[in-house]
Amino acid sequence: MNQIKLNNKDYDAIIVGAGFSGLYQLICLRDQLNLNCVVLETGDDVGGTWYWNRYPGARCDTESHAYSYYFSDELLKEWTWSERYPGHAEIRRYMNFVANKFDLKKDILFQQKVTSATFNNNEKKWKVVSNEKIEFNAKFLISAVGCLSNANIPNIQGLENFEGNYYHTGNWPKNGVSFVGKNVGQIGTGSTGIQAVPVIAEEAKYLTVFQRTANYSIPARNKPLTSEFKKHVKENSNIYKKLVKRTPNAHPFEISNRKVSDVDQDELNEIYEKAWEIGGLQFRAVFNDLVTNIDANKTASDFIKKKIRETVSNKKFASILSDIDHPYAGKRPPIDSNYFETFNRDNVNLVDLRSEPIELIDRTGIKTKKNHFDLDIIVFATGYDAMTGPLINMNITGKNGLKLKDVWKEGPKTFLGLQIPGFPNLFTITGPGSPSVLTNMPMAIEQHVEWIRDCINYMNKKDYSTIETDINSAEKWGDEVNSVANKTLLPTVKHSWYLGANIPGKPRVFMPYAGGLPRYTEVCDKIKNNKYKDFILN
Repeated sequence: MNQIKLNNKDYDAIIVGAGFSGLYQLICLRDQLNLNCVVLETGDDVGGTWYWNRYPGARCDTESHAYSYYFSDELLKEWTWSERYPGHAEIRRYMNFVANKFDLKKDILFQQKVTSATFNNNEKKWKVVSNEKIEFNAKFLISAVGCLSNANIPNIQGLENFEGNYYHTGNWPKNGVSFVGKNVGQIGTGSTGIQAVPVIAEEAKYLTVFQRTANYSIPARNKPLTSEFKKHVKENSNIYKKLVKRTPNAHPFEISNRKVSDVDQDELNEIYEKAWEIGGLQFRAVFNDLVTNIDANKTASDFIKKKIRETVSNKKFASILSDIDHPYAGKRPPIDSNYFETFNRDNVNLVDLRSEPIELIDRTGIKTKKNHFDLDIIVFATGYDAMTGPLINMNITGKNGLKLKDVWKEGPKTFLGLQIPGFPNLFTITGPGSPSVLTNMPMAIEQHVEWIRDCINYMNKKDYSTIETDINSAEKWGDEVNSVANKTLLPTVKHSWYLGANIPGKPRVFMPYAGGLPRYTEVCDKIKNNKYKDFILN
């Protein structure tokens, strides 16, 4: 831990989290505005989500040349990715490269988990307390805790009695886990689970996959990048920068202008086959109505289900894996490396939890309605208390003792995903109500961080002490978020974590903004250019 910082616990800004958001926010406020800042980070190194997500197969689902900071031309030239989709270790190396290049670690306090944050009405400052009972004070509090950082282990009866080891993919041991000679059970087949299964199966004596919800997945076609492509990316970084900023999901490819109804069946199959071979998230970009028109979506859904049945030789497994009850890309659309192929291995079993739900975990394994499975290790690929969980976890108290957990008991209310009514000078990077998880995250982060920087700069120049939003603005923006979402198929998937459906008792509210990053940026820029008159400045 950097003890030097503890001699000074009064700051202009406290930033919570040292991932993509926290590092760039520190650069913007410390280096560009010359503010006195500190970053509080729970882990012992930078990385954010990627510090904790070290599970087997953990890999980004955005192509590497787009999963980067674009604020620095120098950085774009100096760093070179090795694969189409970077793995967790390479992403951590990248973030350490950034931290070292900009000398960020001297202002980061590691192993400092925020246990409470309270706004002092009289002093107009935030008091933040860490797990070590250290108090920090600042005018501004900026949450850079991310959307997927609060791991969720479901409350299954008897887990405490299990004599083997169990792990959550979102909180994986730094030194890894050996599966050699072990009987392994994995619960969950979302994006994370789909990445983990093939890698675990290669090492484990036997792997049993427990599936509640069948899922689509597109082959990633991951591969090492050629020297020609690396050179091309560096020479065309400005072109890619413009591209990721104008596409709705901030990915380095355009969404087609055509609709499914514009082509005949032969051309439709040809387009899907070609996209399948290219792989990755480009599959959903081949038509512009896949996420808005259920009939158009069915053509993509049926195509993928057919591919699953063709790939998996065990007819029972093929049926379970292709029995998907939601439209393609209605939930987060996974990409994979040999996921469905793995179910052709002799050491892999698949359990359909819809026909035989888990009843309990006992000393030796998992008991379902029909069977008992002896296990040495249980892997929970069961996702996160997404978007709201990391914020509520900090025990934030705003004006007049207002607690965030109470304000959000019926679902998150924010203005632009940037501020919460009743919480002055608190900014939430990629908070609920912003594009966040529906986009390439570094691009959404850069837009938010730069907006926050410009807002704070304006306040300081005009000598304002506080900025806050009100409930009317938050509710109007909530209506806009819902209105935009309802033009898509996304809210129709009732078990989606976009709606908080993976957490028992969590309000079912669609949380991200589905209108695309360019449209959202326009709204934010208009407010900035109007001198933040949509907020309350004092």
